[in-house]
Amino acid sequence: MKNFMMIFIGADYQELGLSPEELQNRMGKWFAWGQKMESQGILKGGEALVPNVKRVIGQKRTVSDGPFADSKEIIGGYYTVTAENADAVVEIAQDYPDYDLGGTVEIREIMVFDQ
Repeated sequence: MKNFMMIFIGADYQELGLSPEELQNRMGKWFAWGQKMESQGILKGGEALVPNVKRVIGQKRTVSDGPFADSKEIIGGYYTVTAENADAVVEIAQDYPDYDLGGTVEIREIMVFDQ
């Protein structure tokens, strides 16, 4: 088994103007998906991220605050999961709740270093 990160890229819920009921319904889908993965023993962790962004760039370590003109989408959070391969994670990602909002799941295998 390998470890993978699913990175969730999409719009900021606050900017979409979701009603409290819509937000509650959407969060219920997220919690249900997380519980499903926990019951399957594949969820290793994850967090939601606030939309505020700071970037440290280049050799001079220039600091800038978001939002950035070059990106309308944000990384809203991530899960780390255990799976046989990336294709299995693609199947896990079928339950991602924000496809209807144009969201994206980026799947990356976590590199393992020998020390």
